[in-house]
Amino acid sequence: MSFMFGIVAQPFWLSLLLLIVLPSFIVSFGPWVVRRFIPVESIADNNEVAGFKFATLGVIYAVLLGLAVISVWEKYSEAESAATEEAAALASIDRLSNGLIADEGQILRESIIRYVRTVIDDDWPAMARGDDGEKTHEALENLYTVVLGLTTADQRSATILEALLTQLNYVTESRRERLDLADGILPSVVWLVLFAGAAVTIGFTFFFGLDNLSVQMLMTGMLALLISLSLFVALSIDHPFSGPSTIRPVAMERVLHDFTERGG
Repeated sequence: MSFMFGIVAQPFWLSLLLLIVLPSFIVSFGPWVVRRFIPVESIADNNEVAGFKFATLGVIYAVLLGLAVISVWEKYSEAESAATEEAAALASIDRLSNGLIADEGQILRESIIRYVRTVIDDDWPAMARGDDGEKTHEALENLYTVVLGLTTADQRSATILEALLTQLNYVTESRRERLDLADGILPSVVWLVLFAGAAVTIGFTFFFGLDNLSVQMLMTGMLALLISLSLFVALSIDHPFSGPSTIRPVAMERVLHDFTERGG
């Protein structure tokens, strides 16, 4: 299915043309092709039985497609939340650094800024390629090193260290979550079932024997258009950090802006 995801990653107008408009137009000629080989009289008698079977088939596929779209949308929202929560945890670490000794607080703030910048410049482009940023991993390790090396001479500093480690754990968990979701949400076998189901559902309409062939072609095209739109939505958000619906590092950019505004 990497071919499909590659098409989705193209400019939006090109993705619409290749995945929605063109397939729907081509498929609409399916009934016309069938009529070239099978006379309408020989299939018209089966319209009633075929109608009941198509209704069952349509319900089954609609449920599968609906569950897939809902699942992808929920995971997309989770990826967006993870990116936001990571930025919020970093902002909390920055605020907690104000309670440290001046030199240690400054070193910690510099480490935070370095991490945020590598997330924006390294992690996000890497996730778009289905990878993770090595520089960001190193920046996170450095952040842990700085926090674990803080002085804990009294209860106050020990409490601050505990809070810093808690927030740093949130950063780690949120980063791991967005990296996992960047690889794709639905397994390949699910996509295989969805596309095969779309082909069967649309192909079934070719064998109805309507007297007006143009109307049947129009109905087939409209069904193909609806299914293509649904699949396009699922494909667009299956990889949250690439494609037309990519999640951008807006929260991180805001955090970095706040840090630099305060002269962090």
